[in-house]
Amino acid sequence: MSAPFGETVHAGGLVIGYDAVGAGPPLLMLHAATSSGRTDFGAQVTHLSRAFRCFLPDARGHGRTRWDPDDGFRADMLVDDALAFADAVGIRTFHLLGFSMGAMTALQLACRHPERIRTLVVAGITPRREPRASVARRLMDPARLEAHDPAWAARLAELHDPVQGDGTWRRLLPAIAADVAAQPLLSPADQRRIDPPTLVIAGDRDPFVPVDHAWGLARQVRDGRLLVVPDSGHEVMRLQPGLVNDALTTFYRSTEATARERAGLDDMEDQP
Repeated sequence: MSAPFGETVHAGGLVIGYDAVGAGPPLLMLHAATSSGRTDFGAQVTHLSRAFRCFLPDARGHGRTRWDPDDGFRADMLVDDALAFADAVGIRTFHLLGFSMGAMTALQLACRHPERIRTLVVAGITPRREPRASVARRLMDPARLEAHDPAWAARLAELHDPVQGDGTWRRLLPAIAADVAAQPLLSPADQRRIDPPTLVIAGDRDPFVPVDHAWGLARQVRDGRLLVVPDSGHEVMRLQPGLVNDALTTFYRSTEATARERAGLDDMEDQP
């Protein structure tokens, strides 16, 4: 039976706000920068919670997980947070799905601890620095946002201010952009260590992720597949939910046996 939305757990020195819905094998879903799982994966949770127990934690400094960006914001922190969260809610191995910032977290987690991951899905990410850093620097400028996209600025305040404090998002955005520009990158050898079945998803018009970058990532991991979504930009999960959900269903069905083996399961009870 599904647990209610809006839980918290102490993990890694944080009080992490998260949603948990559905029944089945655990699926950890990591959202994009400035967003939340509820925002990014609404259409996917409705679909996937029929077969999985979906966990959607808010990243530090986002939504319900309080964090002051002045105390640092780095990709390695997010990886540690995701692992601490999984441990705190009692999931030893799990399916992992990440979008944008969450996809970079997922890639690094899968590189560091491939034995924890049953399957991996990453959307809207490139392991290269550019054009990701340049686009992030331009889009995550609070002054530009408030002048030219006040509706988005208002949405950020509505999502983050109740827990983070009024206007904290104005300090969070530059901290994220600075991390994108400086974070250590996964080398080809690092990417090769990612051995769970992997689906790479990219929009063909994503300013962050040229299609050839997505193709290269899918080729570099041990067991990769590629979905390029036509006529779509960065937010493929939200803008093309039917196509993405169909692809996810096919991916998870085709990898059931491998996922069960990686989980150390002898029966189908924990599989979709």
